[in-house]
Amino acid sequence: MAAKKKSVLGQRVNELEDAVTRMFTGEAPAPKTKKRRKAKRKAAAKPAAKKAKKTAKKAKKAAKKVVRKAKRKARR
Repeated sequence: MAAKKKSVLGQRVNELEDAVTRMFTGEAPAPKTKKRRKAKRKAAAKPAAKKAKKTAKKAKKAAKKVVRKAKRKARR
């Protein structure tokens, strides 16, 4: 039977409980578990997202300019 994957929080709780138990029983601390590496994102998606963000920013700036211009006209 395959071991059921625990949530990170569940794992941490178990580690802490184990550490506290070892503290009171006088056992040596458990060996540290290796941290998992985060998966690297695909590099191709980054420039496209950056460009889209820039375009959105420019559009927002242009829209603000139009609104300001309209307000000025309305005041006259």
